[in-house]
Amino acid sequence: MVLQIVPVPCLTDNYAWLAHDPASGATAAIDAPEAAPILQALKDHGWTLSHVLLSHHHWDHVDGLPALLKAAPARVIGAAADTHRLPPLDQAVQQGDSVQIGTQTGQVLDVSGHTIGHVAYHFPDSGVVFTADSLMALGCGRVFEGSMAQMYASLGKLAALPPETRVCSGHEYTQANAKFALTIDPDNPSLISRAEAVSAARAAGRQTVPSILAEELATNPFLRAGDPAIKALLGMTGAQPVDVFAEIRGRKDRF
Repeated sequence: MVLQIVPVPCLTDNYAWLAHDPASGATAAIDAPEAAPILQALKDHGWTLSHVLLSHHHWDHVDGLPALLKAAPARVIGAAADTHRLPPLDQAVQQGDSVQIGTQTGQVLDVSGHTIGHVAYHFPDSGVVFTADSLMALGCGRVFEGSMAQMYASLGKLAALPPETRVCSGHEYTQANAKFALTIDPDNPSLISRAEAVSAARAAGRQTVPSILAEELATNPFLRAGDPAIKALLGMTGAQPVDVFAEIRGRKDRF
């Protein structure tokens, strides 16, 4: 049996996620932007919260935690490197550590860049990774605290996961990301097709996450900094991929 995954829209464009292990009944919330939608999703599915996995300290990922825990006490897990900025943790984790949600074991990945201490949680037996504001659908998080090289290396860890992995990211930014991606990779037929599908989904009020890693590898410009066509379009033929990534990220910041 694998984790049952439910996206929970929060705030204006955030997602929390519920990950339920049917074999044990354990249920984790990944991030807590606000409590009410998470509590309602738990009620709708008849699940009892057992864990909260925090990705990073930004307010729109943790501010709902006190109210959530008041209504549904749970074990809180987050990055050891971020303990000074996170709510109190029951378990502090770092790269290479494991987390247990019932019968399902997740691996902790340090994906610093957006923030120092940002972590992702990969559950290989369930084919899912919770990436929050590191790798996003057709994008990546703005580099607030880390270096461009650090963010590029973090994305490389995620890109190396099995291509069928579902990518559960933290925001509904896909349509805006698609518009930018087309300025970087305009002749990519897979991207053109995906952008059209994303626009149709949003027009119909549908969510665009999770995405599939193989789809990100084919269409997400932040994972394609080594592509010769992208280098040529940017006037960076022969440049190192990390430098191309930095150029793409800088352009997105100004987009």
